[in-house]
Amino acid sequence: MSRDVQAEIKETVEKSPVVLYMKGTAYAPMCGFSGHAIEILKACGLKDFVTVDVLSDQDIRAGIKEYSSWPTVPQLYVKGEFVGGCDIMREMYQAGELQQQLAEFATAAS
Repeated sequence: MSRDVQAEIKETVEKSPVVLYMKGTAYAPMCGFSGHAIEILKACGLKDFVTVDVLSDQDIRAGIKEYSSWPTVPQLYVKGEFVGGCDIMREMYQAGELQQQLAEFATAAS
């Protein structure tokens, strides 16, 4: 039985409200762009989101680029929709757009 990577990716982005495909993990990013993407999500108040390490699965690493038609990682998905990579996340954050898009998933500061 062959693996359907596109179906796996679709299921992941549709079952979790916020998903970041990245190099490494939220606790140990393996590239500066992935680390910056995590910092942006945390700055938006997110504490609970899914990360997928593309370095641990070469099929997913290739498949995510095909799924989004976007050539690089990290890649952010919100409610099943592709938002963008690190540069787009940074631009949206600086404009206040990303905070608005993620507000319903943010944890109130204690």
